[in-house]
Amino acid sequence: MCEVSVATGRIARMVTGELVQVWRDVILGDEKSWVLFEHGTCVILMEPEDDLSAQAVALLREYGPVHGGTPAGDFGTIDLDAAPGWAVYGHHGDILTYVAPDEVEEAADDLVVGLFGRSKRDQDARELSVLHVEDKRAR
Repeated sequence: MCEVSVATGRIARMVTGELVQVWRDVILGDEKSWVLFEHGTCVILMEPEDDLSAQAVALLREYGPVHGGTPAGDFGTIDLDAAPGWAVYGHHGDILTYVAPDEVEEAADDLVVGLFGRSKRDQDARELSVLHVEDKRAR
C-alpha cells in the first residue's frame, strides 16, 4: 500500500487512491461527508457546511496540532477491522489518522502506533494539504 523509496528504503506516503479506499471502507454510514489530508488524516463532517474542504481545514487547524501535556497531545488507537492497520484519534472524535501496518515495526504496540499517527496528524494540521473530498450530502 505504501511506496518505498529506493534511495532511502523508507516508506513514503500511500497512493492517494488506496488511502481514499481505506477511509471508504472504515467510515461507517453512507451519509457521512469527509475530507482526507496528505498524511492520512481524515476529518469527518457530521454537520457539513457549504465548503467541505474549508470546514475540514478549519477543524484540523484548530484540533490537529499536537501540544504536549494538553488534551491536544492525547491519543488513542483503534485496531481496524475493515482495513489493515489502525486509526489514531485525538481530542476531537471526528478527526482520525490512518497508520498502515508497513509504516511501523511489525510488533509495534499501541503507544508506537499512536505516537506515529499523532505525528502524522500534527503534520497534516501544519500543512493543511487536502487530497480528497468525499461529499455525501443529499442533492
